[in-house]
Amino acid sequence: MEVTANRFGAHAREALGNSELQRALAAATRRLDVARSDAFADLAEGDALRTRAREIKRQTLAELDRHLDRLAASVEARGGAVHWASDAAEAREIVVGLARARGARVAVKSKSMTTEEIGLNDALAAAGVEPVETDLGEYIIQLAEERPSHIIAPAIHKTAAQISDLFEEKHRTPRRETREELTSEARALLRAKFLEADMGITGANFAVAETGTLAIVENEGNVRLCTSLPRCHVAVMGMEKVIPDLESLALFLRILARSATGQKMSSYVSLITGPRGEGQEDGAEEFHLVILDNGRSAILADPELRESLYCIRCGACLNVCPVYRHAGGHSYGWVYPGPIGAVVTPSLVGHANAKPLPFASTLCGACRDVCPVRIDLPKLLVVQRERVLRAGGSWQGERGLVRAFGRIMRSQSRYRIASRVARWLAVPFARAGRIRRAPLLSPWTATRDFPAPARETFRQRWRRVRG
Repeated sequence: MEVTANRFGAHAREALGNSELQRALAAATRRLDVARSDAFADLAEGDALRTRAREIKRQTLAELDRHLDRLAASVEARGGAVHWASDAAEAREIVVGLARARGARVAVKSKSMTTEEIGLNDALAAAGVEPVETDLGEYIIQLAEERPSHIIAPAIHKTAAQISDLFEEKHRTPRRETREELTSEARALLRAKFLEADMGITGANFAVAETGTLAIVENEGNVRLCTSLPRCHVAVMGMEKVIPDLESLALFLRILARSATGQKMSSYVSLITGPRGEGQEDGAEEFHLVILDNGRSAILADPELRESLYCIRCGACLNVCPVYRHAGGHSYGWVYPGPIGAVVTPSLVGHANAKPLPFASTLCGACRDVCPVRIDLPKLLVVQRERVLRAGGSWQGERGLVRAFGRIMRSQSRYRIASRVARWLAVPFARAGRIRRAPLLSPWTATRDFPAPARETFRQRWRRVRG
């Protein structure tokens, strides 16, 4: 999958100029954020649950190898098969190999950021297997040949009119005007694919080491069809999704839906433990779990960034981020957008391929305030900024300016001289106390005015006032 994170600036400028996108993002993120706030306002122990969830994640990651071994043993004890993938290529090879061995021609998929991460759809299509996204948002994105724009709402950037145009073009059907009509049309087409599919592919919100159970939450019911109608069910999960036991799962389910959509509980919570057993009527005949590393081991071994693996992919940080709310998910140039994407993408694709992302933040702290597992995202963004700069991600002149600034700030006399020079240089550009255009400040003054230096310093004014 192509990574275009280094073009964040160009993508963001394009997004800012798209009035329809701006309206869609503003309405959707505001609605989700308000719903989250209301949901936690009704949960008296919400803060305590978040603290406990963070501690469970911390303890689990501290012994991740033990929990993963226990998960694998539990899955295999219940008739499932476990596959370990060190990177995206190996994960694609495993899933495509399973499809080929079973002569699969159609694979229905539920929403999964992990399969987006490994570029699974393209690999299946190249192998002659038709991948069909069955989550409505993902289905829309697949038709539009785009990436998801949000972790939980992949088509958040689309208006109903745009979706109507898309369905009319791709389905070659009469134009539908209402959301109900569009949903009904998609349902009819997807129902046929469910019945035709040879393989169902899902992600996993959580994997319980104690029982080998996958927990998948959704609001449409498509996951249940993906995991019960096809003969073979393949789940692809990042290795950080494992949790110790069902008691932990109960806690995480209480905060995930509230953080993601403002619901007390998602409409469907599917608990899948292995393939269909003897005497059972529902479920796939085969169950395969692919556990993906793809750079997570390196993050786990990094004491400064390990905290980013606590993420439960709720999307709450996106909804409050002032940068995401204007730039949109596609500006981030890869799978994971928003503050969490700006943290994990450089680690997963390399700092050289994601230089701008850690700087795509105001560091306002809103993302940290809403995170259900209390990830200190501003701190992690600062860590990643430092690493981008150390990897040569800064303009050479910028380094010189920072060194010069440091020398000035360490000397009182140099500071006074620099202050006088700054005031003198600003005179030709200042109008009514503001600088609207000036060399080196054009990225700032293109969208806002820069305050001109005061005519006298604080010390000068103090001396004058005190006589």
